Amino acid sequence: MNDSVAPDADEHLATGWEPELPVGDTLVRQAVEIHASWPVTVATALGRPWRRSDDWAGGFIADRGELANPVVLLRPPTDLARIVGEMNDLVPTTSPFFLVSAWHEPDFAPHGLVRIGYPPLMLRLPAPYDAPARDGVEVVEVTDAEDLAAAERVLVEGYPMPDAQPLTAGDVLHPSMLSPETRFWLARVDGEPAAVAAAHLHGGVTLVEYVAAMPVARGRGAGSGVTWAATLADPGRPALLIASDDGRPVYEAMGFVAIERWAAWLRPAVPA
Repeated sequence: MNDSVAPDADEHLATGWEPELPVGDTLVRQAVEIHASWPVTVATALGRPWRRSDDWAGGFIADRGELANPVVLLRPPTDLARIVGEMNDLVPTTSPFFLVSAWHEPDFAPHGLVRIGYPPLMLRLPAPYDAPARDGVEVVEVTDAEDLAAAERVLVEGYPMPDAQPLTAGDVLHPSMLSPETRFWLARVDGEPAAVAAAHLHGGVTLVEYVAAMPVARGRGAGSGVTWAATLADPGRPALLIASDDGRPVYEAMGFVAIERWAAWLRPAVPA
């Protein structure tokens, strides 16, 4: 540290995770905040339970589906038993939830969770890009219930989300989710719904979510088309996402870079 800015012995340096700090304190703080905002936003739109405290945020979005109910740590945890107890109060043990943590150290295994792995958090800083036109591919922003139902079918079948079947329109993507802060794009290949992606705007950044494609989209540019649309939902904002290792090269080709790895945990459902 430069001596000219060295703190006095009694001067407090923030950890970066105090609740009173602005969301934009660091890009990682923004990443944590927007990932925490996503399940709360989805649960609110669906009329489902959600909770946010100084320690974590999450939503009880669906009764089934391993990845349906995300919870996100907001700061380094100090009382795992209490925090997991609060999460169990939100999501009954008959349904699963998965936990995302920017911190690797907490061991949630003694509290009934199973580590999934360490997926990369990826960032793309604002930069112009003109997505090329693809023959037979049309990318449109979803603005009505009909297109949203088509996007929902692509998400459930293309991701895939087998636990969401049988699907009733609105189970996963309800029309109340459509807003200036949460937007969806649908790609059609030769007129057939083929790919979907969502953008959630919060805290000065964009979260790219719900990227899925049907087999007909492969090699046609439909998946990249909707992903670019979500990434550039607000071209002046950085875009963030959590990728799989298999998907990482796709996002790197779009200019995303991995800035760190987060820890992912699953609390499996316990049969009634």
